[in-house]
Amino acid sequence: MSEAQQVADRPGAAPPGANSVDRFFRITARGSTIAREIRGGFATFFTMAYILVLNPIILGSAKDKFGHQLDGAELVTATALVAAVMTIIMGVGGNLPLALAAGLGLNAVVAFQIAPLMSWADAMGLVVLEGLLICVLVVTGLREAVMHAIPQSLKQAISVGIGLFIAFIGFVDAGFVSRIPDVANTTVPVQLGATGALSGWPVLVFCLGVLLTIGLLARRVRGAILISILVMTVVAIVIDSVADIKSWGLTTPKVPDDIVAAPEFGLLGNFSLFGAFGETTVITVVLLLFTLILSDFFDTMGTVVGISAEAGLLDEQGRVPNLGRILLIDGAAAVAGGASSSSSATSYIESAAGVGEGARTGFANLVTGGLFACALFLTPLLTIVPMQAAAPALVAVGFLMMTQVKHIDWDKYEIAIPAFLTIAVMPFAYSITNGIGAGFVAYVLIKTVLGKARQVHWLLWGTSTLFLVYFAIDPIEQLFGVK
Repeated sequence: MSEAQQVADRPGAAPPGANSVDRFFRITARGSTIAREIRGGFATFFTMAYILVLNPIILGSAKDKFGHQLDGAELVTATALVAAVMTIIMGVGGNLPLALAAGLGLNAVVAFQIAPLMSWADAMGLVVLEGLLICVLVVTGLREAVMHAIPQSLKQAISVGIGLFIAFIGFVDAGFVSRIPDVANTTVPVQLGATGALSGWPVLVFCLGVLLTIGLLARRVRGAILISILVMTVVAIVIDSVADIKSWGLTTPKVPDDIVAAPEFGLLGNFSLFGAFGETTVITVVLLLFTLILSDFFDTMGTVVGISAEAGLLDEQGRVPNLGRILLIDGAAAVAGGASSSSSATSYIESAAGVGEGARTGFANLVTGGLFACALFLTPLLTIVPMQAAAPALVAVGFLMMTQVKHIDWDKYEIAIPAFLTIAVMPFAYSITNGIGAGFVAYVLIKTVLGKARQVHWLLWGTSTLFLVYFAIDPIEQLFGVK
């Protein structure tokens, strides 16, 4: 073996001739290049840029206890600002291609469960408290210890489950499948297209995007995912200009009249840290905090493990590099989200699109974060990518993450059953947290009935107990008179 090869193979060693940026982010050491990182950064941004539209819609459509609503333009600014700052901080501090923005699901809890009980300032104060408590768990080492206590098979199952989950998100958001209204009196929850058949130009754009993406992937074309997003966006713009289309969904692919729009920072700092305790009972506040913390805690855990596994960054024990810093930054993002009134910010599984493009380091985050910073001023231009053009990337990445299923030992039921439940519940329950919880509870139960309870780490016992409480939250709330 040559001396150069020996240097390259040493953990943490920078290759000969690497520049300062390469050495800092370990780009070459992780088998990546600047070009791949840039492509990955763009791909991640375009697959999660929808949050600039969706978060203001979710938060802006809700009213607090006093009938107040948040301003849409200010929500766009707050959402973009937090995503830009925290994504860049994650890139520099955590050196992981993991972007952050307002968490879907978490924002719905804030908008429709918390805000009706108090003012918006009080609700966002609870989000800040949640983030601070998450940071305490990180500083004490408890959050990292929980992640290290998870068996490797469950980590792999989490990654596979997330792959199916984000592929399902892609199919649903693009309109390829849709929920059948309850009034249809059918036991089938979803169907093909909006009526049981594919129809409309937007769905055609998605289908063509999927075909283009998988074709490019099969040919192992560099930049396959990003090329598909850009090409199908252009196709969508052309189709929209010549066809009569009722709706593309959240984003219409039109070239905007105005490219630049001034940001509005009116919501920054508009929170009350302990105001919630004066608006409702202490038990209610505790349960709301518990819901936020548990969802954020395990969504992030699944996302970090899944992204790191897909990027090939886990060590021999299945551990994530720089995990402590990554989790602390994620907790700080929740604080930033509450302080800006954009709801709790968290790690985004859509970062897998960037990993699929070859991103392996935090340098990709500089690109993604930079684009979110540009979105503060160029929102009309950067939000023309319709979901139908971006969703094929989620389907493709779902396939890439699914390949890890081969590492699970399906012949051992004590491993296979919890893994199966983790994988199945995520897409079926439309929740990363619920999938992890189902796997944890099943793992502890099976180990116990097999007389192997001592093999279960005490932290898994604790988290599984918390998940039992989480799944039984409705009867518990009724027991304490919360509802």
